[in-house]
Amino acid sequence: MDFSFVSGDPALDLAGTVGSRRSTPVDLLNTPSDLERWVASCEGLPDAVVTDPEGLASALSLREAIYRLALDRIAERPFTPDDLAVLNTTAAGPPPTVELGDEGVHVSGTLAQALAQVARGAIALLADPEAALKECGRPDCTRLYLDRSRGARRTWCGMDECGNRMKAAAYRARRRARAHPDSDAGQV
Repeated sequence: MDFSFVSGDPALDLAGTVGSRRSTPVDLLNTPSDLERWVASCEGLPDAVVTDPEGLASALSLREAIYRLALDRIAERPFTPDDLAVLNTTAAGPPPTVELGDEGVHVSGTLAQALAQVARGAIALLADPEAALKECGRPDCTRLYLDRSRGARRTWCGMDECGNRMKAAAYRARRRARAHPDSDAGQV
């Protein structure tokens, strides 16, 4: 199982590890080893952490708090106090260790340090009034993303997963409409 990092921010990518939340949710973080692989795959986080069921539960709690807080931000609602408490408590943890070497940057630390880094990033993102947070425009997708496009006109979380599907569906609909122009005639 591959993880998708299209949201533009590790906190939103963590929230995106559950897909299709409104219909048939698909959770990509079911075991501690899933979480270990996600952290290792996420840019800017430690390349190797070890966790257990308790660590997984902490990550899932943070994930859901970030998701709900981002939805609150998008809808311009006040933040939920319980979610703020989860986010702020997690962010108060120590940061990972960052070292520069001839091979580049190496980030190391524990799962708690990785989650603290994600939580601090979420705080910065949610506090930024200029950040264009959006939810994917594909009806079955519930991924949140940071729109950095010119004019903030991006519609989908990513082209590979959702953009191509939506464009292909629109193309098929146009072809059907041209092939059967009278199919909608007389219908209200």
